[in-house]
Amino acid sequence: MNRNIVVFCVVLVPGCTSIVVRPVDPSLGMRHVCIQENPRVAVSDFVPVLRDGLDRHGIATEVFSGQKPEKCGYILTYTALRSWDFSPYLSHAELRIEKDCRQIAYAEYHLKGKGGLSLTKWASTREKMDPVINELFKK
Repeated sequence: MNRNIVVFCVVLVPGCTSIVVRPVDPSLGMRHVCIQENPRVAVSDFVPVLRDGLDRHGIATEVFSGQKPEKCGYILTYTALRSWDFSPYLSHAELRIEKDCRQIAYAEYHLKGKGGLSLTKWASTREKMDPVINELFKK
C-alpha cells in the first residue's frame, strides 16, 4: 500500500503546474501596453495569445523591437520556453510589466518537472496562458 502512494507521488508531483502572479494594481487604469518583442522566444503563438488576453481586459497593445516608442507608459517584457516530448510544448513563461523602469506586475507559468507524465503539458499556449493573464489583470 505504501509503495502505491510513493509511485503516485513520484508520477504526479513532477507534473504539477506552478503559477505565480503579482497583479497589476487596478487603480493605475492601464489602457495601453507596449510589448517588447523577444526574438529568442520560439513559441510562435505566444505574442498573439498575449495580445488577445490583454484585449479581453480592455488593454490596447502594440509590439515593438529596439527602441521603446515615446508614447509607451507601460512596457511588457516576456520569456517563453519550450520543452519537447514527442512534440514541443510551452513549459515556462514569465511576464513583467514596468512603468518608468520599475516593475509593477509579474506573472509566471511553470510546469514542474517539465510536465512529467501529465497529458496537460501538451495543452495549447492559450489554455495555459489565459488563466495567468486573467489573474494578472484581475480587477
